[in-house]
Amino acid sequence: MAETTQQEAGRGLWYGFAAYGIWGLFPLFWPLLEPSAADDILANRMVWSLVAVVLLLVVQRHWGWIRPLLRQPRRLAMLGAAATVISVNWGVYIWAVNAGHVVETSLGYFINPLVTIGFGVLVLKERLRTAQWVAVGIGALAVAVLTVGYGRLPWIALTLALSFATYGLLKKTVGLSGLESLAAESAFMFPFALGYLVVLQVSGRGTFGHAVAGEYGWGHTGLLMLSGVITAVPLLFFGAAAVRVPLSVLGLLQYLAPVFQFLIGIAVFHESMPPARWAGFALVWAALAVLTWDALRRVRADRAAPRAPPPPPTPPPPPPRGGGGGGREGR
Repeated sequence: MAETTQQEAGRGLWYGFAAYGIWGLFPLFWPLLEPSAADDILANRMVWSLVAVVLLLVVQRHWGWIRPLLRQPRRLAMLGAAATVISVNWGVYIWAVNAGHVVETSLGYFINPLVTIGFGVLVLKERLRTAQWVAVGIGALAVAVLTVGYGRLPWIALTLALSFATYGLLKKTVGLSGLESLAAESAFMFPFALGYLVVLQVSGRGTFGHAVAGEYGWGHTGLLMLSGVITAVPLLFFGAAAVRVPLSVLGLLQYLAPVFQFLIGIAVFHESMPPARWAGFALVWAALAVLTWDALRRVRADRAAPRAPPPPPTPPPPPPRGGGGGGREGR
């Protein structure tokens, strides 16, 4: 039994690596879709995400969650809001990668945990531990240093971090799994995205299916369709990891994606990193190190804490007094 649990945990670790690894390699994919504009790529991603996720639901025969959801207007409204926020996140990310700002996109996902903590205080009225306050303070200083380094507010990173933190807050409230959430959000986005693609095609700015004219080639159309698959697959891996490994492990794995993005921006796209930017990133990493140390210390403390003994069993009530009752009790 213990061996089976260890095998499941090991498998979950690999699923986590796969999920965050794919997310981290996204900057290598979106440039392949050029010369499509970011809005064209985004609309195609929304449409083909729904197609991919519906196929997955068909394979898994996983439909039972839909009917109860349709009877809950509040959850539907939150899913609509989540779909809007993640659309902003996707659009900014795709544009930023194809415009040569890969390093700044990685910054957005590095500071996302800090923004999430801030939301916990402001929205959920959570109380922070001292280490968390220190991490948030270092993160704020990092943004100030990076503003000097970039010569402007790092709005790409802040938009990605704020939108994704908002998305996480909405998903936490809705309480659907990753696949279910993507299906519902894609269904919300689908009619708008499809309508926008029609407008692009009519105006001559759309790139899907232009292989007939030899303008982009069938490979380009295939890559646009593939954008839905690469959106759904890492979510499946993430869902498989989430049920097999502790949340603390997933919390550490989440840094893989921005690390990969940062390295791709530096090594593949050769983006410049003047000293002020290195200083800002170093502060962000210091803040994340404080958060990680605090989280691990908390996990160890929880494991070391003695468990309260179970309450003693309640003694049975005394038998009723009086004659003639014994025979009836015996039967």
